[in-house]
Amino acid sequence: MYFPAVTGKEAESETAAARQPMAKAAGTILVAEDEPALRGLVKETLEQSGYNVMEAADGYDAVRIIEGHASDIDLLLTDVIMPLMTGHELASRLKALRPNTQVLYMSGYTDEVLALHGIASPEIAFKKKPFTPAELIARVAAMFGA
Repeated sequence: MYFPAVTGKEAESETAAARQPMAKAAGTILVAEDEPALRGLVKETLEQSGYNVMEAADGYDAVRIIEGHASDIDLLLTDVIMPLMTGHELASRLKALRPNTQVLYMSGYTDEVLALHGIASPEIAFKKKPFTPAELIARVAAMFGA
């Protein structure tokens, strides 16, 4: 394993930022991520900020949740590249069923790979992996206009 070099001052500022109390948020988010550990961490982070979070292991699981959930889903937070169905395909299905739901893509792949999966436009909301919990919350809050 390789860890980035961090000076003591940078580590202290990250720790101080992590201790800042975050405002409680509201909204329903569907997280579609095929990596269980990351999906759980994202869910926990968002729930601690006050969001109602549903989780899906892949695109088909997410579509099942979308079709079976009676109330609004405010945001789909989806990995771009998942087995069985890509995040872009999932977002297209979601928009057909719930056109007002926002979509935020996340991925650790390069720009070239993302372009092959239809995620190359600057109008597309995107969060590059890896990210800290604070970065995730800030990006999601921006999607909600907070």
